[in-house]
Amino acid sequence: MSMHTMKLSIGPIQYFWERQQVLDFYQQAASSPAEIIYLGEVICSKRRLVKPQDWIAIGKELRQGGKEVILSSLTLLEAASETGALKKLCSNDDFMVEANDISAVQLLSANGKDFVTGPSVNIYNQRSLQLLADKGLKRWVLPVELGLETLADMQAARPAGVETEVFALGRLPLAYSARCYTARSHNLPKDNCQFKCIDYPDGRMLKTREEQEFLILNGTQTQSALTHQVLEEIPQLAALGVDVLRISPQANNTMEIIEIFNNARKTPNMNPLSDELLKLLPAGACNGYLVGKAGLDYEVNPAA
Repeated sequence: MSMHTMKLSIGPIQYFWERQQVLDFYQQAASSPAEIIYLGEVICSKRRLVKPQDWIAIGKELRQGGKEVILSSLTLLEAASETGALKKLCSNDDFMVEANDISAVQLLSANGKDFVTGPSVNIYNQRSLQLLADKGLKRWVLPVELGLETLADMQAARPAGVETEVFALGRLPLAYSARCYTARSHNLPKDNCQFKCIDYPDGRMLKTREEQEFLILNGTQTQSALTHQVLEEIPQLAALGVDVLRISPQANNTMEIIEIFNNARKTPNMNPLSDELLKLLPAGACNGYLVGKAGLDYEVNPAA
């Protein structure tokens, strides 16, 4: 029996990159094996080097190249101007939207538009999934703190016509706050942040007093220092009927990582791929949440 082949997606860029770096990244993404590409600013509305009309233009180009394109919404809304921008995004007729908070879900549903939910929308049980499916949900991303056990339960009662996507590689998005930690770490107020986050294209490392690499400061978002990755669990995820594996962009080697996942979804032998992947991650790997352990843990050969 052939393994259910999952699609690969490239999640929205979570960091603040120079405009040219963003444009170059999507030029490369266009020829990558990823079938689905999410575009847009999901962390901070002050990051405006790539504007809404730019995202649409990039999206149209990618779509001409055969990619499915989704526009992602801001995760945490704090100002009327952000709500205005969100309304505009949710009424666009070019692309489906990934809702990263419930206000986006409401706007899309009121506009009668189908949508995707991102990992920050807390869908923890089958009733939530069904409720959103009734409102137009077409694909949901499993929240990163949930594991294979919950996923199996959710898949068993998944509404018809809804795809499941798993956050397959990237630093875990752990928390969002009204405060900007990157600015704070430079003793700057948020209103005068001087765009310090552009100096950290993979976020700013925060170590414990024992010098353990612990968290990443990425503006208003806190991430894990370790990169969560599900490579070894690909056969299990395929068996559970997962439709899409999401790769979250990092400043370097994202295309190589996508190649590794592309090979992994076609071959049952993960070991050499695993070794190759670990060399490309900035601070090492974890998969604890997925296998029901502490998030920091990395279990190399989970019991099948």
